[in-house]
Amino acid sequence: MSKPAFHAEYACSEGCGFRAPLLEVVYRCPRCQGLLEVAHDVEALRSVPAEEWRRRFEQRFGSSRLPYASGVWGKHEWVLPELPVEDLVSLGEGRVPLKPLPRMAAELGLASLDLKECGVSPTGSFKDWGMTVLVSSVKHMRARGVPIRAVACASTGDTSAALSAYCAAAGIPSVVFLPKDKVSLSQLVQPVANGARVLSLDTDFDGCMKLVQQVTQDSGLYLANSMNSLRIEGQKVVAIELCQDLGWEPPDWVVIPGGNLGNASALGKGFELMLALGVISKRPRIAVAQAQRANPLMRAFRGGFKELLPMQAERTLASAIQIGNPVSFRRAVRILKSFDGVVEEATESELANAAARADREGTFTCPHTGVALAALEKLVAQGVIARGARVAVVSTAHGLKFPDFKVGYHRGALADVTSRYANPPVDLPAELGAVRNALADL
Repeated sequence: MSKPAFHAEYACSEGCGFRAPLLEVVYRCPRCQGLLEVAHDVEALRSVPAEEWRRRFEQRFGSSRLPYASGVWGKHEWVLPELPVEDLVSLGEGRVPLKPLPRMAAELGLASLDLKECGVSPTGSFKDWGMTVLVSSVKHMRARGVPIRAVACASTGDTSAALSAYCAAAGIPSVVFLPKDKVSLSQLVQPVANGARVLSLDTDFDGCMKLVQQVTQDSGLYLANSMNSLRIEGQKVVAIELCQDLGWEPPDWVVIPGGNLGNASALGKGFELMLALGVISKRPRIAVAQAQRANPLMRAFRGGFKELLPMQAERTLASAIQIGNPVSFRRAVRILKSFDGVVEEATESELANAAARADREGTFTCPHTGVALAALEKLVAQGVIARGARVAVVSTAHGLKFPDFKVGYHRGALADVTSRYANPPVDLPAELGAVRNALADL
């Protein structure tokens, strides 16, 4: 029996019928201007039984050699099946820990609470999952004569780090548009170190996004933001790996921070593919969490998702989701409706305290994960997430990328934050008696 031929191509996400090969440089449908998605030949994928897919993925998961050492390329057939192995650009992304938070689960009355730690990754965020796919595709296109000079992105920090690292590995020039003074030093230094052309612009993320879309109308500069559906293909594997971690039994709820909203649509895409192939048998509910100071999706949710009203995002500790005009709004709304989803928000104090609460169980959470954890607490209190539910939270970045946030919290120095779990160092003289007194209550 011959091996099934798997195939994928671009398709308009609005359903107008437009199709294009994946070698084409295109981001929006030329007919209706809708965003594109990578559409797989699901019938061909169904020729492999669900049990065989599960067995195959489990077998690959322990590999120490590329491509299967990558959590993304271990699902090669479900991502870009026709991309040659020699064109893969991987830094060993994916296969990240699923960290249980049993004390927080017990306090909230949940059956389980797990943190999918996507920040335990080559550049410290979940962006690596999508960037390996995009940069691999660019390498493949360049090898076949497509005239791409460089890859460019607008970023609040994490996207630029991932793009610059993967392009450096592939030997492809990268260009990064960053909002001046609105990313952490740890995030800024990553693309600098990896040799990207870094443009620090006197605007916010939305302003950077507008400029990078204009610049990449030159087909020699390739757009790497999440409106590019190749990014979504890699990020959808977060959902697949999460289910694999849980023995192919999805949780009742998945909570994820939302900024430009590519992550929400990617999660849904991963779950939908597993459902279509019979690899999982139930549809989890999805909650998107936003910072109160940058909450256009929350505002749309309150209005029944009738329209997106772009806003001027205010400065928030959750800087990576400080976005007022999310590009993937329509895709995210479709996923939320399909998965009976909800949206919740978190104040600065709520997100900071939720992050610190999780850290007490051995994590080191970023402020954006704090937004998701705070939203979870509120949804449980409201009865939206039932007590006894099994919940997974997607942690999007590592706390080491936000040292000022962590230090400021424990010093009690963050504006608009009351640090409930502050744990500052104890200053003492170097005397045995003073040390013993400080440890007497342990």
